[in-house]
Amino acid sequence: MLSIHLEAQTNTHVEGNVDNLPVKEYSITIDKAMVNKAGKEVMGMTINGTIPGPVLEFTEGEYAVINVKNNLDTESSIHWHGLLLPNFFDGVPYLTTPPIEAGATFRYEFALKQSGTYWYHSHTMLQEQSGVYGSFVIKPKKQTLKYDKELVLMLSDWTNEKPMNVLRNLKRGNEWYGIKKGTSTPLNKVIARGAFGAQLDFWRQRMEGADIADVYYPAFLINGKETIEYPEFKPGEKVRLRIIDGGASTSFWMTFGGETPTLISSDGLDVVPVPHNKTFIGVAETYDFIVTIPDSGKMEFRITAQDGSGTASAFLGTGQVLPAEVIAKPDKIAMMQKMAKMKMKMGAHAIKFQPNKDERHEMKNEYGMQMDDMAGMKMSDTKEMDHSKMKGMDMEKPVDSKKMDHSNMDGMKPEAKETPMAMDHSKMDHSKMNHTDTDKKTDMKEMNMPKTETNMAGMQMDGMDMFSEYNYDYLKSPNKTTYDKNVPVNEVLLNLTGNMSRYIWSMNGVPLSETDKIKIKKGEVTRITFNNLTMMHHPMHLHGHFFRVLNKNGDYSPLKHTVNVPPMQQITIEFYGDEYGDWFFHCHILYHMMGGMARVFSYDTPRDARLEAYPLQKLIDETNHQYTWGMVDVASNVAAINVVSSNLRNQFNLSLEYGWNKNMEAEVTYERYLHDYLRVFGGVNVENEIDGSLDEFSTTAVVGVRYLTPYLFSLDARIDNQLRPRVSLGRSVMLFPKFSVFGYYEYKIDLGWVNTLPINTDYTSDTVWSAGAEYMLSRTVSLMGSYDNRFGAGGGLSIRF
Repeated sequence: MLSIHLEAQTNTHVEGNVDNLPVKEYSITIDKAMVNKAGKEVMGMTINGTIPGPVLEFTEGEYAVINVKNNLDTESSIHWHGLLLPNFFDGVPYLTTPPIEAGATFRYEFALKQSGTYWYHSHTMLQEQSGVYGSFVIKPKKQTLKYDKELVLMLSDWTNEKPMNVLRNLKRGNEWYGIKKGTSTPLNKVIARGAFGAQLDFWRQRMEGADIADVYYPAFLINGKETIEYPEFKPGEKVRLRIIDGGASTSFWMTFGGETPTLISSDGLDVVPVPHNKTFIGVAETYDFIVTIPDSGKMEFRITAQDGSGTASAFLGTGQVLPAEVIAKPDKIAMMQKMAKMKMKMGAHAIKFQPNKDERHEMKNEYGMQMDDMAGMKMSDTKEMDHSKMKGMDMEKPVDSKKMDHSNMDGMKPEAKETPMAMDHSKMDHSKMNHTDTDKKTDMKEMNMPKTETNMAGMQMDGMDMFSEYNYDYLKSPNKTTYDKNVPVNEVLLNLTGNMSRYIWSMNGVPLSETDKIKIKKGEVTRITFNNLTMMHHPMHLHGHFFRVLNKNGDYSPLKHTVNVPPMQQITIEFYGDEYGDWFFHCHILYHMMGGMARVFSYDTPRDARLEAYPLQKLIDETNHQYTWGMVDVASNVAAINVVSSNLRNQFNLSLEYGWNKNMEAEVTYERYLHDYLRVFGGVNVENEIDGSLDEFSTTAVVGVRYLTPYLFSLDARIDNQLRPRVSLGRSVMLFPKFSVFGYYEYKIDLGWVNTLPINTDYTSDTVWSAGAEYMLSRTVSLMGSYDNRFGAGGGLSIRF
């Protein structure tokens, strides 16, 4: 089917609609339902009974009215991704819009000032992962591009787990997802490839390896299916594919069989048409292509998960398949070797000692540039960058990205000297696209800018261009998008930072819960440089705005609402401030957003009175949620339980070990993370006084520090209320897929000085040590065997919960 049509009402007037626009109204309902997307029936969420939800089709200039009924037993919401609309209807609960209470209906209404391919999704916790998403298509008033039919392709990822359990598993640092999808790099593979030196370099920087994607997905979907057929398309027909990455955390490579398609639009806005086959689509981005159905056979449209862990395909036409290019799985070990050779700095703090709440006008670099050996790549240069002097970038007036008039593509002129140039997305004249000066490109070498910016076009290092495939140089706006050189520019540097082991994500080492709003001033250009210091891609989305993505096309750099920032790369965006209210800005990988990689951009205007009963803190607290997990060991020599409850800064630990030889130790501690690698703790320790006897126990208070050292050793240094110091060190290493070894060593001293004055120099010492191995059978169960000098040798099961 081409699309899912709903019953819609078209009127000529709605109460309160001053502009007297034609009204188109939809009603959609969010429900729970049992669904089977990956070989197992599980509880999901649907919109009007389907995953994805229906295509909502409009025409620019209409007044959209959408009634959303929430049949869930919890709050929900809908965000209209990429739409320019009143702040109150943007759909971020507690920030711009009230949540939709269980059983309630919320009426969204707004004028459609643009055309293009967009989408909608829940912005409540992780509901989008469960199925609350759909597409939103706005047709232009007049079709100017020539094609016969069109088709919406919604891409997504699917997990049979509850999304909150996925996030809990990521928080505990479980390796199972990488093992399950075959992207882990155990030591045997590293050594076989001669990459042990590179692995040591990663460990030195407290990194396990070159991470690419976080979550194991048993299925990737196109319009809700792993394979889908569209035989209704006839040979020779030109079809506009409206492609949306609605994945919760998966970016895809898109490839096409048959003739090379023509890329015509990005994030809903037209670009200069360009033949382009292999295309990377980041989470939440949209791309439109025109394809020609083959004269004989059917063309395959294939998506491949970024980490190579799975694919999905759609087939257009009939007959023999014209296959799309198969994308090879990324070579993570080779990436590690290249990065070690280039001496890349990694492991920037995800949380800092003293977070600086005020990031409004900062342009500083606390972490250092990610490439030590790149001459001229000093972030301090960015401060001195005068973008107004870039060759060809001297437009007289700033561009209001919300008011772009594409009807005058060939010669846009300012309306008046005193006001910014206005360009209205809703008035695109696509008929003039072919007359755009596509040959006039600004070469980066000709632009008056330091080397800091060269990596926007892909950094060339030692003949290697490791991330060049992810740049946006093929996107060129059909019209100039620059701003008046006299408009004030506010420079902001946002280092994208994260901690994979604790799964905390932040900007400048500060997660959302520890920061202030970033203030945006009307009449200023805000220029943001993203410096990605992690091994993950981060698709950064700004609500309610389009921004320029600076690329080699200079004056004609494209406008987007979501920009993918590749690992260890920089990208610069800028936008003209002409809004009101607070707008959410975040990484669109849901699990990164929930881990803290988000901000609120604020025009510092009064809060809407309708939000008085909905405190913003509720939204912020969602990114500092308390997660609890644990593990039980049942073996022939010992039984043990460990429980952890943790948020960003605070962690509670309970551990109990009981040996069948009647040795026991239990401990309860509270610890406070000062930053990623260092925390202080205090608690109570209980253990038997005499080996093999449970008749006497010693109860002591303990305080100390825990530190993650380079090379990933866990160090515990403490002292108890009898002034007895104790130091321990532990480490686990994956040797083979699913198979890990671990070791632990503890040294404690009894100085014998508590009841003896002056101090007695005699002391006694003791050691505890253990070593063992674990084989993972599933995410929750492992076989384990160990030797402990307190409990002896044995084996059994480890069960995670």
